[in-house]
Amino acid sequence: MYRKSLTVLLAAGMVLSTGTVFAQTSGAINAQSDTAFDNKVIKKISADNMYNTIAYLSEQPRAAGTEGELRAVKYIESQFKSLGFETKVQPFPIYDTVQNVKVKIGDSDLGGTPRALSGSISGKVTAELVNVGKAKPEEVGENVSGKIALIERGDITFVEKVQNVLNKGAVGVIMYNNSPSGNNFGQVSAGQNIPAIAITQAQGLELVEQLKTKQITSTLEVGKAERIEKTSYNVIASLKPKANKDNGQIVTVGAHHDSVPGGPGANDDASGVSAVLELARILAKTPIDTEIRFLTFGSEERGLVGSSFYADSLPKEDVDRMVAHFQMDMIGGRDAGEDNPAGGLIMYTIDGKKNLVTDLGSSAGARTMDVAIPYGQLGRSDHQPFHELGIPSALFIHSPVEPWYHQPTDTLDKISKEKLQQAAEIVGASVYQIARPETPALTNARVAPGTVDYDFDDRPVD
Repeated sequence: MYRKSLTVLLAAGMVLSTGTVFAQTSGAINAQSDTAFDNKVIKKISADNMYNTIAYLSEQPRAAGTEGELRAVKYIESQFKSLGFETKVQPFPIYDTVQNVKVKIGDSDLGGTPRALSGSISGKVTAELVNVGKAKPEEVGENVSGKIALIERGDITFVEKVQNVLNKGAVGVIMYNNSPSGNNFGQVSAGQNIPAIAITQAQGLELVEQLKTKQITSTLEVGKAERIEKTSYNVIASLKPKANKDNGQIVTVGAHHDSVPGGPGANDDASGVSAVLELARILAKTPIDTEIRFLTFGSEERGLVGSSFYADSLPKEDVDRMVAHFQMDMIGGRDAGEDNPAGGLIMYTIDGKKNLVTDLGSSAGARTMDVAIPYGQLGRSDHQPFHELGIPSALFIHSPVEPWYHQPTDTLDKISKEKLQQAAEIVGASVYQIARPETPALTNARVAPGTVDYDFDDRPVD
């Protein structure tokens, strides 16, 4: 399925998939020279450095708005500053709500501690419960009007799920987790005036089974919310070329530094942060003609809050100069990927289409590890706000994820140095293909030279 050799570039030059000539040079020479330039980055990558970063970051949970997150932010900031980067910590508000939440199934209390999704309105509603899967548009159907939607977490954002059932007339939402890690998740957006609560995976799956054989009436009651403001952070570090070498473009490399509450988050996503810092260390001493921004985001686990805040804060002139965003999330999982090629490494785009990032990533994989990395379709990480700005973006991750996903057992001993090295090499080589002075400036939203064939893989992440 996957091509295992690098396709020789067209003798007439490297050609964009749009048909635009990229460079008028010999294809064979380009293939050799690309590998030579890759080595300027990948030969310097140290999996031990990344492992040590993960060790530090995973010593305690880093949930958004906690001292654990702030400790991580200060460490990341100090690392960027030590490299001489222009570094900024960008604070933004997040909100916890304290609400009295009750859920009845028939005449019986659901039990446990149901929790209101952040931003849920207060109110009480009694209606028939209907299972709508993950609440993708094709799953919702027309039978949700006037009913309470039972939704599984995953694949699309919380806000999208709620909006999809709201559009069809739902009067309430019960969302259950897609992992056994409790029910501290989820948010609704302003204007989504519907009581919405979160329950555990076990509770949700039990309701799914019950709905297969009987009709269920449920009552949701969300008390008046007391909103508590906290602060989360993004860390932004900029590496700029010399003024006489600057082509005016920007490429961004990101990961999220927060973890789920109670989880050390070694793979999710201290692993991604470790690669961001390692590539920053290497590229700081490497000639470039393109600004590279290294980013770590807070509050990803709350629904991409930090990356969305960063994207919304960008001036239009910066957005216009951005040509690619590389997101790394969970790139070190020893037990992720099952038996898929390349340890399960895949590049997910929001729309399931190839773009500059996936073209470069697959080509880099063919050069560095003799495997053309596949691509798929998935949101759920911080590449989404960049895609929504029209910036070619992709998520690099080993998929399907490991059993320790969102668990207290996502610890350092589950990290594979080989997988860290692999992902960092591919992203590093791809970024350097854009940023090195020997390549011409890329046209925003154009795709990269079609140097390898690579396939779509309809692979679920969990």
